[in-house]
Amino acid sequence: MVIWFTVSETSKARAKYLVNTHDQLLESSLQTGSYNKLYSFKHIVNGFAVHISHSQVEKLKNAPGVKLVEKDSRVKLMTSHTPQFLGLPEVWTQEGGDRNAGEGIVIGFVDSGINPMHPSFAYDPTNPFTSNISHFSGTCERGPLFPETSCNGKIISARFFAAGAQAAATLNASVDILSAFDAVGHGSHVASTAAGNYGVPVVVDGFFYGRASGMAPRARIAVYKAIYPTIGTLTDVLAAIDQAVLDGVDILTLAIGPDAPPEDTLTFLGMFEIFMLSAHKAGVFVVQAVGNQGPGPYTVVSYSPWAVGVAACGTDRTYPGTLILGDGQKVGGVGLSGPSFGNGLLQYKLVLAKDAIKVNGTFPRTPQYIEECQYPEALDPAVVQSSVVICTFSAGFSNGTSTLTAVIQTAMVLEFTGFVLVANPIYGDFIAEPIPFSVPGIMIPKISDVQIISRYYEQHTYRDNRGVVIRYSGRAAIGEGRIASYMDRAPILSRFSSRGPDYSDQRRNPADVLKPDILAPGHQIWAAWSPMSVLNPILSGYDFALISGTSMATPHVAGIAALIRQNNPSWTPSMIASAMSTTAAKHDNRGEPIMAEGFAAYSLYPAAPFGVGAGLVDPVRASDPGLIFSSGYEEYLSFLCSLPNSDPAQIRIATGGSCAATLSNPTDLNLPSVTVTALSGSRVVHRIVENVSNKPETYLCAVLPPKGVSVTVNPPSFTISPKGTQNLDIRLTVMQALDDFSFGEIVLTGSLNHIARMPLSVLPVSL
Repeated sequence: MVIWFTVSETSKARAKYLVNTHDQLLESSLQTGSYNKLYSFKHIVNGFAVHISHSQVEKLKNAPGVKLVEKDSRVKLMTSHTPQFLGLPEVWTQEGGDRNAGEGIVIGFVDSGINPMHPSFAYDPTNPFTSNISHFSGTCERGPLFPETSCNGKIISARFFAAGAQAAATLNASVDILSAFDAVGHGSHVASTAAGNYGVPVVVDGFFYGRASGMAPRARIAVYKAIYPTIGTLTDVLAAIDQAVLDGVDILTLAIGPDAPPEDTLTFLGMFEIFMLSAHKAGVFVVQAVGNQGPGPYTVVSYSPWAVGVAACGTDRTYPGTLILGDGQKVGGVGLSGPSFGNGLLQYKLVLAKDAIKVNGTFPRTPQYIEECQYPEALDPAVVQSSVVICTFSAGFSNGTSTLTAVIQTAMVLEFTGFVLVANPIYGDFIAEPIPFSVPGIMIPKISDVQIISRYYEQHTYRDNRGVVIRYSGRAAIGEGRIASYMDRAPILSRFSSRGPDYSDQRRNPADVLKPDILAPGHQIWAAWSPMSVLNPILSGYDFALISGTSMATPHVAGIAALIRQNNPSWTPSMIASAMSTTAAKHDNRGEPIMAEGFAAYSLYPAAPFGVGAGLVDPVRASDPGLIFSSGYEEYLSFLCSLPNSDPAQIRIATGGSCAATLSNPTDLNLPSVTVTALSGSRVVHRIVENVSNKPETYLCAVLPPKGVSVTVNPPSFTISPKGTQNLDIRLTVMQALDDFSFGEIVLTGSLNHIARMPLSVLPVSL
C-alpha cells in the first residue's frame, strides 16, 4: 500500500529540512526495514509517499504532525491536419511563422516518455533556438535507450519516476524501461501533437499521409515519464508533477488520469487535484484529459476549476474505403489499406470464412475459429488462398479476445488477396477506426451495408443439399483506402469522450463547475509513435500512429496555450483558460450547432456544455479575446471553503491555506461560465471581467436563457477601458422546475468586434 501524508506548509528553501523530517517521522513510527519510502514531496506540496502494510497505516495516521492520508491508486493513459482545421497558420503568421510559434515556451509532459529519435523531436542546426529560457532548470537523466544526447535542445529535459510502479507491481525489464524512453507510443504522440517540429513527413508502410506539425512547433519539450506498460501509479505521477513545477515548465500536459475519484474526500481535495492547484499557484497552465468513459453522464475525471479539462471531437477528415463487388456495387467501409492487386480493377474469389473451415479439423467450434479468422489452422488453404475472405465480428471481438492483428496474420499466412471484417446482426453495428493494414483489408461496420454483401454472396455461391459450398462464383476487390476526404461534418463530440456534470464526491453530487472546459480534436489524430508499441501490437514498427482519445485532444490545448502565453507573457493560467473559453466556437463547419455521438452506433444528437464545455477551441479568436475572467489561488481557496459541507480544517490540511475568506456561494467563483446545480427561487451570481485589449470598448449583454429559467445581466451594457474591470451581476430566477439541467448562454458583444460567450448550465428545482 502506498500512502500520502501532508504535514504543514512547505517552501523550496526548506526542501532538505523537510526530507529529514519525513525520514524522522517514519523512523520514529515504524520498525526499520518494514517500510519503503518512495518519494519526498518537498517543492509544491509537503508530504511523502511510502509503501507499507495495511496494519501500519493506522500507526502513521496517529503519528505526530500527520494531517492527511490518501491511498495510492492506479492511473491510466487517457497531427497532420488539425493545425489547418483549427486555423493555426493564421496564428503562426502573427507570431513570425512556424519558425517562431511557441519560441521560448517549455511544455512539460507527464506521460509514458518520449521516442527521442523521432524526427518530430529533432534539432535543426540551421534554425537554432534564440529565446532565453533561463526560467527553466531541468536536466537529462540518461538510461536504457536514452543517452544524454537525447536532450538535444528541442527535448530540453527528461526524467523518469518509477518508485511507485516498482512498489506496486513486478516490472518487466524488457518493456518497463527505466529511462525516459517511450515503449508505448502514447507520450510521443502527445508531445508531438503539442510541440512537434513543423512539416514532418508522415509515412506508414511506404505511403505518404501528409506532413505533421505540433500546435506550437517551436516550443521546447520537457519529459516526465511516470507511466509504464505494466502499471502506472498516482505516486509516480505526483512526483513528476512536483519536479516539473520545480523545473519551471510553462505548460503542464496531463493526458493521463486516475481510474476513479479519490476515496473519503471531496473530488477537489484529492492529492492529484491539490498538486494541480499548487502548480497553478506557481503560474503553470495545467491541461488535463477529461477521460474516455463517455457517452454517459458523470464520467469526467477532471473536476477542478484550476485545471483545464479537455473533451475530444473529430475533424472533417475521414479515410473512406471501398469494397467493390463483382456486379459493380460499391460498399463503403474503413481501413487504412492499399487496394488489392490490380488497384481494385481485378476481381477475386469471394469466400465467407465459415464456408472455408477445414472439414476434419481438430479445433474448437468457437466463433474465433470458424468466423473471425483468428487462427490460420482452422481454414482450408486451398479455398482461401488468393481470395477475398469475409471474416465476421462475433463473440471474440465483442468481448475483446479477438484482434485485427490476428486477422492480418491469418491473411498473410494463408495468402489472402484481402480480407473483409463485417458486422454481425447478433451484435449490431460496431465502431470501426482506421488502422494501417499491412495487407489489403476493409471493415464494414454497418449491418445495412453487410446485408448488401450477404445478398450478393448468397446469390453467387452454390451449395449442395447439406449446405456445403460446391462453387464460388462471387467476386470482389478492395479499393484504395488511404486517401483522405475532407467532407465530413465537424466537429462532432466523440462517443468515448467523458461527459459532465462535474461532481464533488463519490456519490456524484453535482458541483457548480462546468466540466469539460473546452473541446479539441482528439479523434483520428496522426502524430509521432514509438516502434516498440508495447500495448498496441498492430502499430509495432511504426513511427506514426492515427489514434483517438481525450489524450489526443489535451495536447492540442496545451500547444495553443503555449502560443497564447508566448504572445501574452504576463497572463496568468486562468486568463489563458478564459481566453479559450469565451472565444470557443459553438457551431460546426455547416453553420449548425455542434452535435455529439451517442450510445447507439452512428447516432447523433445536439451537444450540451456537459459534453463540449464552452465549445471548440479557436486559436485565432483566443489570441485576442477582448474580455477575460480571472481567478487566482486565493479565489480557489475561497471556492473550496464555500462548498456545501466543506471542512475548513481539511482544506487547511490539504492546501496549507485558510478559510479566512469565503464566497457567498460556489457559483461566485469568477469562471467564464455559470453552473448552478440546484437553483431554488432566485440567485444573483457575480462575475468580474477585465479588458485585455489596448482600446476602450463598449459591450452589450444578450441572454439565451436556459429552459425554465429567467436570466438578467446588470449592467446590460458597459464601456470598459484597457486593463479596466467591470462587475456583472447575473440574476437567475426559476420559472419552471425541471428534472434535469437546461442550458443557455450570455453573449457580451463589443463595439470593436470582440465577442465573449458564457455557457449557462442550470438545474431549476423549485420556484
